[in-house]
Amino acid sequence: MRLDDQQESSNVEDRRGGGGGIGGKGIGVGTIVLALVAMYFGVDPSVVLNIGQGLQQTETSEAQPIPKDDPMAIFVAKVLGSTEQTWDKVFQQSGQQYPAPKLVLFTGQTSTACGAGQAAMGPFYCPADQKVYIDLSFYQEMKNRFHAPGDFAQAYVIAHEVGHHIQNLMGTSEQVQRARQSARSEAEANQYSVRLELQADCYAGVWANHADGENRILEAGDVEEAMTAAAAIGDDALQKQAQGYAVPDSFTHGTSQQRMHWFNQGLSTGDMRQCDTFKAASI
Repeated sequence: MRLDDQQESSNVEDRRGGGGGIGGKGIGVGTIVLALVAMYFGVDPSVVLNIGQGLQQTETSEAQPIPKDDPMAIFVAKVLGSTEQTWDKVFQQSGQQYPAPKLVLFTGQTSTACGAGQAAMGPFYCPADQKVYIDLSFYQEMKNRFHAPGDFAQAYVIAHEVGHHIQNLMGTSEQVQRARQSARSEAEANQYSVRLELQADCYAGVWANHADGENRILEAGDVEEAMTAAAAIGDDALQKQAQGYAVPDSFTHGTSQQRMHWFNQGLSTGDMRQCDTFKAASI
């Protein structure tokens, strides 16, 4: 992935090692595994972040600038900068301005406007403060646990969470939340979540299309990296890894095949109008 000429985003908060997290007891390995399986790539803060309700929150320390000798943090800032360029352009084409999200780097746990954020949740977006949160140790989990290494796979993670920011700006997230609340069953409510997640995957593909068209960021093997990541974190793949079988009614993010399909839909078209998973007869 070529990012040498990409400008770093200024919308990155580095809270790592600042002591500005949350107090309370640590979480066990079993909890971490369950959280990883359930919540990779897109968290519903109203549900998931409630696990931090019992933790005593402390004041968050002031964010520090990214160290110039930290290649992973610089990489994240450049990817975020690339998403800002893409969505600035897309929003301008429809006569709108794009309010970019902040991205928070943290270690272990941190406070958010959605509650207590923990590394075990994986990367997540909080609509209440319009921030993306990520503990960079997640990338090691991608490589070691899910066999999905590569810089473009890592960029896909960020682009997906920015996709949730787009949904929040457009009111989609709020509509889905209302639909989930009025759903007649948990399975029906989960289907709304699946379509929301798949749309975020598609938006990540839209970013990749525009970024490559303007700056030629893609190298041989990059798309395969993203597809491998999408396949590795499908609900069916995660459930089979955790318990040996899949329960479709409990899916909240989509199958591996669905996630690959919708990412590729955005990548091949570059048109966010082609990402309407809610009107699609079949996902």
